[in-house]
Amino acid sequence: MDATGSGRSRWRRFVDYPLVTMVMAVVVYLLTIMIAGAVQILLVPPIAGFTFDMNFDLVAIPLLILVYELVIRRMGEHPRDDLRHRHALRNLGLGLATGFLVFSAAVGVAALLGIYRLQGEGDLSGLLAALLASALFPAVSEEMLFRGIIFRWTEEWGGSWAALVVSSVLFGAAHAFNPGSSWVATSFIAIEAGVLLAGAYMLTRSLWMPMGLHAAWNFTQGEVFDIPVSGLDQHGLVAAKIAGPALLTGGSFGLEASLLTLIVATGAGAGILWLAIRRGELVEPRWVRRRLSGSRTEP
Repeated sequence: MDATGSGRSRWRRFVDYPLVTMVMAVVVYLLTIMIAGAVQILLVPPIAGFTFDMNFDLVAIPLLILVYELVIRRMGEHPRDDLRHRHALRNLGLGLATGFLVFSAAVGVAALLGIYRLQGEGDLSGLLAALLASALFPAVSEEMLFRGIIFRWTEEWGGSWAALVVSSVLFGAAHAFNPGSSWVATSFIAIEAGVLLAGAYMLTRSLWMPMGLHAAWNFTQGEVFDIPVSGLDQHGLVAAKIAGPALLTGGSFGLEASLLTLIVATGAGAGILWLAIRRGELVEPRWVRRRLSGSRTEP
């Protein structure tokens, strides 16, 4: 037994420390992305009608899930599987519905203000590519990274509020190099999406609701309402035009960088976060939990 009486070696205590585990899990995640790229280039034959990015997504999505199940979920002092959940389908459905409704509400407000205008019928020729590259791959890969790894182990160390801030800031920063991005766009997406997705993760303690929400959010704005998804142009069910002040339209980045979406989505995220707190899902920092645990065991 080691000096602390925990029964774990110093090396094991080191690798199980939440921030160390988080860094290791991020490395595993990035290696998986690199392996997926290599597999796609070296082993996957061209598929008729599929782009390079679509082929990569087809390889990366199942590989990320496999590595998560085999490696990432087993890491740390308190292993946990955020994909195996008895309410997985319900949580996925809740996420899909929430993502669709929240972004539809933002578009509805923009339409009432005359900022969003329909121009005619849309073009669904790129539907499959958008479904893979704009909805499914970001939903799986980004939620696994920002909620399943970064939020999870930051929360285990510094509590829920620290995890919310860190995961949101990094999520916004990850969009800094998208077309049309700016400090306003990255700040708005960090706040609105960071709170919304973290709240969904806290409420359900699984990745299914944030993944569903993320996928529906992207698909709804791009393939339904013909709005750029984080600066990337899409073709929707309708052809539409957004015109007005950049603060309200989001400029070329899309409605995600709009004050309208910031208010609507952050409000929805705050509501979900409030529900999570009411359910007792707010986690105190590691040092507070240890102090409280120690005080309860005192004679």
